[in-house]
Amino acid sequence: MKYDPDIHNRHSIRLEGYDYAQSGSYFVTICTQNHKCLFGTINNEQMILNIGGYMIKSWWYEIQNKFSNIELREFVIMPNHLHGIITINETVGADLCVCPNKSGEHVGSPLHRMIQWFKTMTTNQYIRLVKQNILPPFDKRLWQRNYYEHIIRNEPSYLEIARYIVENPLNWETDEYYK
Repeated sequence: MKYDPDIHNRHSIRLEGYDYAQSGSYFVTICTQNHKCLFGTINNEQMILNIGGYMIKSWWYEIQNKFSNIELREFVIMPNHLHGIITINETVGADLCVCPNKSGEHVGSPLHRMIQWFKTMTTNQYIRLVKQNILPPFDKRLWQRNYYEHIIRNEPSYLEIARYIVENPLNWETDEYYK
């Protein structure tokens, strides 16, 4: 096997020892490979989805059908990334905030499985649309490896993140993923 520095230098960006299947809310960001703008454009501070963007939106909603113990909360699809809040519910009336659990038991669907499923489904659909000459091709991967997550631990943090998501199109030109 040829040495690949990208594989051999990888390290997890997840919180070590944390159970990402436990109840609570998680802020996730998923970026396209090389931050290529594939899902639409920002016009007058509003996100205008293209066919690819609508396809991504459709599969985002499907996550809660595939994983019945979750709720999708605020989200936004941007030209080259997606921000969203996923709440994992294990019990009725689950708290929106997450606190570390040292038990290590996985009760529900871990967050990474949801994101992996979403990336797989969207990539497959995107490829089908490229083959039909409906969408432009992407280079090697639709999504970059991994994703970013933030464990939401209290209501003020939840409200701040929700506002950030909703206002993201307003701040596109100052966004770190702006191209």
